[in-house]
Amino acid sequence: MSKLLIVGTVAFDAIETPFGKTNKILGGSASYIGLSASQFDTSSAIVSVVGGDFPEEHLNLFSNKGIDISSIEIVKHGKTFFWSGRYHNNMNSRDTLVTELNVLENFQPVVPNNYKDADILVLGNLHPIVQSSVLDQMNSSSTFVILDTMNFWMDNTLDQLMEVIKRVEVITINDEEARQLTGEHSLVSAAKKIHDMGPDYVVIKKGEHGALLFNNENMFSAPALPLESVFDPTGAGDTFAGGFAGFLSKSQKINFESMKKAVVYGSALASFCVEKFGTERLKSLKSDEIGRRLTAFKKLTQFEIE
Repeated sequence: MSKLLIVGTVAFDAIETPFGKTNKILGGSASYIGLSASQFDTSSAIVSVVGGDFPEEHLNLFSNKGIDISSIEIVKHGKTFFWSGRYHNNMNSRDTLVTELNVLENFQPVVPNNYKDADILVLGNLHPIVQSSVLDQMNSSSTFVILDTMNFWMDNTLDQLMEVIKRVEVITINDEEARQLTGEHSLVSAAKKIHDMGPDYVVIKKGEHGALLFNNENMFSAPALPLESVFDPTGAGDTFAGGFAGFLSKSQKINFESMKKAVVYGSALASFCVEKFGTERLKSLKSDEIGRRLTAFKKLTQFEIE
């Protein structure tokens, strides 16, 4: 069985959308990635940190999904990372109301010995220096590294981020971030520039407009499944990354064709995430539901040309 290592945040979120609001619920990049990847036949582990206020029921959820939680550090007298945000009516933009780093501020991830040779490593959205420290701990040159980042790190730690980008096989960012990183408006041109920075594959997420995959001269576009309503977009990008990595881990082969399927699986998983607040939809998701949604994706794009 392939091994998938996930390094990112396990957190509390408080979310407000036009459809309602929540108190503190389970959030964090590693939570979404892990729950999404758990839909695939892979051995996975999360490296993260939480405070003594983190409920055992959330840890049990991960364990029950087959996720190794032994490397989630618990700082007994500390508080878990907390983020609160309010989405605008268009659901494409949001205001951050509260960010409390708490135990995350001094987080020094330690890769467990049995995952230092992981087949796939997903570096969630963390400080580039933290991401670099994880890469330094891996002892297998064959580990396939998937990087997520955001414009905050481009604004404040660009040099360190560029060093990380050199060392990964895949980068997943959204269209706004791709344009900022490269100074190119055209996403095709932006992908070429990012490819020259180091990654073999570039995935550019476009939210409700789908995702693009680039590899040298190859390009693939996957749609986002049109939904009657988007309840909460929080974590959709991380859920995409989890489905993407989970499929690649299950397939045990990486080429442009498998990457195309991984993008579709990632998009399918993300389409479930937005249907309820936070991780709620991912907690109860069944394989037959994923199968039906993949069929819907296929019908959405399948046609013949005479």
